[in-house]
Amino acid sequence: MKIVLLPGDGIGPEVTEEARKTLEAVIPGLSFEEHAIGGIAIDTTGKPLPDATIHACKSADAVLLGAVGGPKWDDPNAKVRPEQGLLGLRRALDLFANLRPVKVFPALAELSPLRLERIEGVDILFVRELTSGIYFGEPRFRETNGGVTRAVDTLSYTDGEIRRVVQLAFRLSRGRRKRVTSVDKANVLESSRLWRSVANEVSKDFPDVALEHHLVDSCAMRLITHAKQFDVVVAENMFGDILTDEAAVLAGSIGLLPSASLGEGKNGVYEPIHGSAPDIAGKGLANPIGTILSAAMLARHSLGNEEAAVRIERAVERVITDGARTADLGGKLSTSQMASRVREAL
Repeated sequence: MKIVLLPGDGIGPEVTEEARKTLEAVIPGLSFEEHAIGGIAIDTTGKPLPDATIHACKSADAVLLGAVGGPKWDDPNAKVRPEQGLLGLRRALDLFANLRPVKVFPALAELSPLRLERIEGVDILFVRELTSGIYFGEPRFRETNGGVTRAVDTLSYTDGEIRRVVQLAFRLSRGRRKRVTSVDKANVLESSRLWRSVANEVSKDFPDVALEHHLVDSCAMRLITHAKQFDVVVAENMFGDILTDEAAVLAGSIGLLPSASLGEGKNGVYEPIHGSAPDIAGKGLANPIGTILSAAMLARHSLGNEEAAVRIERAVERVITDGARTADLGGKLSTSQMASRVREAL
């Protein structure tokens, strides 16, 4: 099995290296191949996603990504930006669904800004549509006429684009608590009315799974007041982007949270939800847990190795319960020390 490593920028190389070592500890014999993406790729090739990187990722069994971006490339008007590498990779691999699990570790509950009774037992899997919606709609433009400047973005979905991501959410729910919450704004948007209609159609093929609909504003509120009620939450691109960032606060640190971007096949891109954190890059301060848990998702979804995934997840929970902490969690362990604790628990 070949895994392509895309360390990227900032703390990306540090956390990716620790996740690689953890994967090797539970699945001997994996093959790893490293390629450039993001800012470092711009510096070396002039492209945020070089052709060699695309080719390697397409031929791999899975991709493990660190992070992209940093102050060096942080010009919003630049024609070439590190983030284009990530968007291009998703398009190249046709990754239409982003999975973000949010689980609160009991030992870290005090780090959440919410009271214990609001977050205790929270275990949510967000499924966000990734390749359509307002981020990709055409036409998009900005024009000035008669002294008035107007900007237009287009929100577009087809029934097929909606169906495939909702079906994935239902399939995943069967391995959990068999409840799907579909998020939309059907009281206002035509695209959301189509979304709700397709979700209802898909639910007929999953009679064992309960479906509920939430308007996005109501869902945002209930994530703070009643987060325990959610199991699998499926949402269109922009709604999912906003809600998953909101939900990340529940866990107490973004350094803990993994993600996976999946398509129709086994290949996928796995990465922590945090950014490149250039202010701490190279200092050994980054929390590797989000990337290590992303490696667990890689084992589960791309390699089909549920045993390895569970072993990694249980090892992470054990070391956190035993008091292992990096700086973001109020502790003093370095990146490598925290990861070594996980491998010792394995």
